Amino acid sequence: MWRRFVFASTLMVLAPLAWAQTAIESVTGSMQGGVEYVRIDLSKALDSVPAGFTIQAPARIALDFPGVVNTMGRSTIDINEGNLKSVSVVQAGDRTRVVLNLKQPTTYKAEIQGKSLLVMLNTSSANAPSSSAPTVFAENRTRDMQALKDVDFRRSADGSGRVVVTLPNNNVGVDIRQQGKSLVVEFMKSTLSEGLRRRMDVADFGTPIKTVSTTQVGDKVRMVIEPQGVWEHSAYQNDEQFVVEVKEVKVDPKKLTQGIGYNGQKLSLNFQSIEVRSLLQVIADFTNFNIVTSDSVSGSVTLRLQDVPWDQALDIILQAKSLGMRKSGNVIWVAPKDEIATKEKLDLESMTAVQNLEPVKTQSFQINFAKAAEIAVQITGGGGGASPASGAGSARILSARGSVIAEPRTNQLFVTDIPSRLEQVQSLLAKLDVAVRQVVIEARIVEASDTFSKSLGVKLGGSAAGNSGGTINRASGSVNLPASGNVAGTFALNIFNSAADQFLNLEITALESDGKGKVISSPRVVTADQTKALIEQGTELPYQVASSSGATSIQFRKANLKLEVTPQITPEGSIILTLDVNKDTVGQLTPGGYAIDTKHIQTQALVENGGTIVIGGIFTEDQTNQVDKVPFFGDLPILGNLFKSTSKSSNKKEMLVFITPRVLADRSSSN
Repeated sequence: MWRRFVFASTLMVLAPLAWAQTAIESVTGSMQGGVEYVRIDLSKALDSVPAGFTIQAPARIALDFPGVVNTMGRSTIDINEGNLKSVSVVQAGDRTRVVLNLKQPTTYKAEIQGKSLLVMLNTSSANAPSSSAPTVFAENRTRDMQALKDVDFRRSADGSGRVVVTLPNNNVGVDIRQQGKSLVVEFMKSTLSEGLRRRMDVADFGTPIKTVSTTQVGDKVRMVIEPQGVWEHSAYQNDEQFVVEVKEVKVDPKKLTQGIGYNGQKLSLNFQSIEVRSLLQVIADFTNFNIVTSDSVSGSVTLRLQDVPWDQALDIILQAKSLGMRKSGNVIWVAPKDEIATKEKLDLESMTAVQNLEPVKTQSFQINFAKAAEIAVQITGGGGGASPASGAGSARILSARGSVIAEPRTNQLFVTDIPSRLEQVQSLLAKLDVAVRQVVIEARIVEASDTFSKSLGVKLGGSAAGNSGGTINRASGSVNLPASGNVAGTFALNIFNSAADQFLNLEITALESDGKGKVISSPRVVTADQTKALIEQGTELPYQVASSSGATSIQFRKANLKLEVTPQITPEGSIILTLDVNKDTVGQLTPGGYAIDTKHIQTQALVENGGTIVIGGIFTEDQTNQVDKVPFFGDLPILGNLFKSTSKSSNKKEMLVFITPRVLADRSSSN
């Protein structure tokens, strides 16, 4: 009773949400007149056809329904009719994605019929997956030509290549199709600036994408993506950002079905004490694989499996009877694990014996970008002309009879080995002998100073005069506390009292100075990826050094501006910088020679290509307040100012170091 109450309460809470949103009620598949249809019934009519995209491997069609929920009570519908295997309905938040799992890649057309969405599969293109019709992501809702903002390439964490295009708005029509071994993406009613019309060579990023070419063709922008190897692609749009992702499909020839986990067609097995050989025959008939069973396979097994992938069922049977399996094409060989291990060991011994008897050949390889001597060390694990037997790491490439000679004059390698190992050397050289990308590093060292000083002083004097016998007698006294500084302003006043026959001298001095300064140093250097570069400029100062015997000699110390940097370009295009920056200047003179004022920064930072980063800064401020006065009189209120001098000074200094690295475009990507 309690469970019924909870279930009913849950339905009452969820019912208003289900009624408020459009819901997918059922998904069915059918064949009419040789055309395959997928009918998606909803609780309300859609305003427009949902956006979708196709995937070649595995063959899929995905449709996104924003603001739609799934009320069918299940997420997978098995159809197995025509080219359609099943339909998956996955809800994420307020959006639902319907994925049509196909047997072969094909195109589709969707239209709204009342409260239903009808998806028609194109059967004519099912047998021609090399050239598919375009997938439309958005219809052109404007007639004006608009410029694409940016075209960028990124590498994801799983090794996939992503081409990111920033659109002017989310109404730009985008068509994507597979044409031969290339992907063609067209942006309708769009223009491209001259800076973005280029061919990007991104093979060094380690993704399936080799090149990306973007050009202007009439009133649309065409992008051609050239992948390599076995790959699959997907495309999606998020507001003004359109992303094409190409992922490598890893094919394991030893695996029964490709993909993660078990992906075989499901079957059910229910046997009581059936012989293993007969059970393997049942699986062979179900999968159309050719199964060869060793004579040593025997025994029986009892099992009951319901809706289990056939490759998982076969794995369970083999593990239960300690059997192993080896796949070659569409032939599966089943035997005890010990027998398989023994056979593989004999095969390896036979292969080694053949290699020892196989005649060796000598082949020359022209090294273009690297040094032949360095490549020879990597191949042999020792010297350029040494036998690989002398280097433990050389067995990776060369056989026991292989050797290599490096010719530095022509920068060639002469490798002697069996033909199979020569092919491995050639494949390795294709990856090692590549042009290293260049990086320009620019540093800006800014030193700013702000000085201020203020001084006020007074000079006070007085005298008394007497007339005696035709001579003038004077008695005088004074206070002398002038302002500090070389160029001080002076105001003097001389007052004479005839009645008292006295003189009063008053002289006020004042000084105020304000100064600002800035020094900018900008060293710049170009270097190869992961190669240290050094640039410096300055003065070498001599100083005397005395030895233990008393003899003196002259040595030099540097007071210079130095930039030492080692760049490392990451697969995503950013740059890791190992920096050592010095800004030294000549200081004051001491009895032992000139002192050196040093400013030094040593750090490592990650900076995006073309970005600017502040790697460090030093700020100093010196403040001084000084008062010189006559005791007692300088402390008197008001009148005490006539018996003292004051000075204030402030000195601020600041240094900042800015670093800007940029990867130089190579020739292949400058078009």
